[in-house]
Amino acid sequence: MVKLSIGAVALAAFVIVKPAQGQLYDPSYPVCMQAFGQQEGERMDCIFTSLAQCAASASGRSAMCLINPYFVRRPGRRAR
Repeated sequence: MVKLSIGAVALAAFVIVKPAQGQLYDPSYPVCMQAFGQQEGERMDCIFTSLAQCAASASGRSAMCLINPYFVRRPGRRAR
């Protein structure tokens, strides 16, 4: 009976625990802003289409803009 109870608790722990997030970067956008500090917390926002757009959003904040190393171009567009 004790082994059954321990097994049930272990199984419940595996089911309830949230899996870790594997990737911070959204591969849909080429530029990310890393914000940090006590007010904003530390996070990565990959929602920008250009460095200028990111820089405007990061202005006056504890943040910096980075090129997204996981950016994936959409297959429908071709560079000329």
